[in-house]
Amino acid sequence: MRVPFALSRYLVYPLQERAFHRPTFSYLAELEKSQWLERPDLEQLQIRKLRALLTVAHAHSPWHQQRMQAASLHPDDIHDLAALRRLPTMDKAQAAANREDLAWKGVPGGAFQYNTGGSSGQPLIFHFGRTRQASDAAGRIRARRWWGVEVGEPEVYIWGAPVELNKTDWVKTVRDRLLNQLVLNAFAMSAERMDHYLDALESFQPRSIYGYSSSVSLLAAHANARGRRLRLPRLRVVCTTGEPLYEHQRTLLSEVFGVPVANEFGSRDIGFTAHETPHGQMLLMSESIILEVLDTNGDPVAPGEMGEAVMTGLCSEAQPFIRYRTGDMVRMSPEQDKDGRGLHVIAEVMGRQTDFLVRADGTIMHALAGIYVLRAVDGVGEFKLIQHDKTHIEVQVVANNRWQTEMVQTIVTGLKKRLGEDVHIQVRLLDTIPPEASGKHRYVVSHVRLDAGLEHAAAQPQPEKN
Repeated sequence: MRVPFALSRYLVYPLQERAFHRPTFSYLAELEKSQWLERPDLEQLQIRKLRALLTVAHAHSPWHQQRMQAASLHPDDIHDLAALRRLPTMDKAQAAANREDLAWKGVPGGAFQYNTGGSSGQPLIFHFGRTRQASDAAGRIRARRWWGVEVGEPEVYIWGAPVELNKTDWVKTVRDRLLNQLVLNAFAMSAERMDHYLDALESFQPRSIYGYSSSVSLLAAHANARGRRLRLPRLRVVCTTGEPLYEHQRTLLSEVFGVPVANEFGSRDIGFTAHETPHGQMLLMSESIILEVLDTNGDPVAPGEMGEAVMTGLCSEAQPFIRYRTGDMVRMSPEQDKDGRGLHVIAEVMGRQTDFLVRADGTIMHALAGIYVLRAVDGVGEFKLIQHDKTHIEVQVVANNRWQTEMVQTIVTGLKKRLGEDVHIQVRLLDTIPPEASGKHRYVVSHVRLDAGLEHAAAQPQPEKN
């Protein structure tokens, strides 16, 4: 079922944002103008927003206030990025340990508790406000417009559900349909269910498809294996998010769906960060985020070199993320946007890789199905989930100071609800979690080989069968 575009775009969506006190459309109007600023003018806008954020942090976040005082830095001292670098960087462990001294619970519109996805292996509970929500929504709407897709036009999401899989949130389902959004569960992708997903795509006739890179690729690989030629004449773009998009996946998606693929970069804690344009350039949402690229010593890298993405969320008043080390590796481009926008251009993003999980019945699940369980356990400081075979899961945990022994059973119960009661779950408490032999850190690793025809959806070559 779809509703008329005009009803969704001009009535339902604005009413929803107004009901939640989110200034999405007013911020969108600002973004549509500010993206065309010359780069120096855009950077001056960043500095003005940065001073405002630091003023809020100094007044309402005791931890940030102490850091600014220790660095002899006052918000009025900020006239360029060089002044900001007087403030030390912060990391996820510090954000987790000091969350009560970071959050401004009285922020206008309210502060809302949220969990990171945990794809870094370090779950984080944090707070965000209405301005951050509006920034994310408006940024995505603007990015879709780059591709000729307007908010309110039909869009399919291949996404995970944080609620238990046997529950149905009918209120959310009705809301999604009124917004012309169809959600297909990425946590339960059996062959039979994927057949239904392909039917649903052709019935719904979306203007865009949005989902985890690996999950959308899995559906495309399934269509290929079935010899299914999809008829989607209205489709303009496939947008991927949540993890790296590899070239073989991009090729697969473009061939199966018959449209270009646009990758998105972002995270739950910092928010919507960047999106690809039809020219293949990844544009930073410069009005909402200051991105520094630093080396291992914390110094800016040379132009064009790879380094760690350290971000300041300019709309993060509810819990300011200031010079926040994300763990992602990026490389900036000296290019200007080919359409003339002043937004900064990211040349390359190296995000974190995770694998699929596979139930005993063959149902394929996005890694977040397991991550959602672990991120909800407050005593988990770091984790790694390893699927040795369809009935054996090993969970490595580095506990924090909130760990309690009964949390082992909480993890076991939660994973069995996702993966099946016949799965053996082994929870191991470790002091540290070592990296892979390659030196990389992977937080969900599966040694279960996907069925023939689906291998191209995986980010890495499939393991050999025993």
